[in-house]
Amino acid sequence: MTEAAPGHASACLAELQAALGPQGLRLGEQIELPRCTDWSGHPPVRPLALLRPASTAEVSAALAICHRHRIAVVPQGGLTGLAGAAVPVAGGVALSLERMKAIESVDARAATLTVQAGATLQTVQEAAAEAGLAFGVDLGARGSCQIGGNLATNAGGNGVIQYGMMREQALGLEAVLADGTVLDMLRPMLKNNTGYDLKQLFIGAEGTLGVITRAVLRLRPAPVARATVLLALPDFEAAMALLSRLQAAFPGALAAFELMWRDFVELSLEWKTAPPPFAEPHAFLALAEVSGDDEARLQQALEELLGPALEEGLVVDAVLPPSRAQAAALWRIREATAEFPTRMQPINFDISLPLAVIGDFAQACVDALERRWPGQRSVRFGHLGDGNLHLSTDARSLGGLSLAEAESAVEELVYGLLASYGGSVSAEHGIGLHKKPYLGLSRSPAELAVMRQIKQALDPLGLMNPGKIF
Repeated sequence: MTEAAPGHASACLAELQAALGPQGLRLGEQIELPRCTDWSGHPPVRPLALLRPASTAEVSAALAICHRHRIAVVPQGGLTGLAGAAVPVAGGVALSLERMKAIESVDARAATLTVQAGATLQTVQEAAAEAGLAFGVDLGARGSCQIGGNLATNAGGNGVIQYGMMREQALGLEAVLADGTVLDMLRPMLKNNTGYDLKQLFIGAEGTLGVITRAVLRLRPAPVARATVLLALPDFEAAMALLSRLQAAFPGALAAFELMWRDFVELSLEWKTAPPPFAEPHAFLALAEVSGDDEARLQQALEELLGPALEEGLVVDAVLPPSRAQAAALWRIREATAEFPTRMQPINFDISLPLAVIGDFAQACVDALERRWPGQRSVRFGHLGDGNLHLSTDARSLGGLSLAEAESAVEELVYGLLASYGGSVSAEHGIGLHKKPYLGLSRSPAELAVMRQIKQALDPLGLMNPGKIF
């Protein structure tokens, strides 16, 4: 792949100014510091310019100009990514879709929504709700993250077990290639077997192949009722058995199965100074949520399932909150992750493994960390239904190492062990800058070679988000 060559910056900026107008271009100190990095914590890089196109035509014109002058382009969404994929490059431009945020149409009969890529996830959720429908992806950054970024990173979140990742929500896309070519793939059909499904190339590509500008999204029937249960479990095998029973009892309606190891629960309760949900601590807590058309019937079905599970010892104790407010209070235990950046120096892992080995890996991982750094503090939690495990280690508990030293040492240990279990170094956060050194642990040389060939075919000058993924 050809590396981006230094371009003629001044001539390029003059053309961009003419194409995008006074609201479409920011330079120097006009570029806010938050636009210079993302939530990954990567050191900020001030781009040559911040492009703010207001239409697909302006995105196309801007990319064509940058391509002509060989200026690198880093697409940016809501900057909530945790892998560094939206960090600008020196001498390149950042391209924000924040002005392209319209919900263009909602077709309630066809259960589709057409949206510009700069719209936030929350805006899409609200538009779906107004039509009596629901959007299948949800995550904590819903008010900030943008649909284009969600697609570019194939975001997951809490609803994957029921609806799948962003890839499963996209019926059609519009994307602009590095040279300004517009690919109109906005076809709102579930079935469309007409050769290569080109839109899938851009989902999960982190802006390295082009800029996603618009999408046709699939909507779902809105759940009329939900029921939540918090379960105390004796071991990981009990969690697996209970997950299978819930999926069988509520086919297609198990909306969440969040597993929390004891270390995570204790940290969460310590921070929130909240009373523990059970009189005794337990090895695992699982927070499950099911959806349906009648809350009373859901509650009854859960109670009927829990009776035998309690008798068999699969479940040690359980809380079935009678109201949504009380259910939300239980969810706050799981949502302690939002406080990680302010309460600790987290070294975060977003990994996935075959379901059968998650428990063994999680224990082996903490054991290895403890042998290396006695007294270290790590917490484990995950979306068990889709094989996604999160591990966070507090760098401050590693014997005085700098954050950079701690990250390097812990990542080498964890990812090395992960490879021996056949896991993936990224479940839903992407590769970006942070996981580039470890991509080869989860992809074969042949796979990487094909990925590079695709990149070369669509972006031969290497101008789209250079330095990310590879």
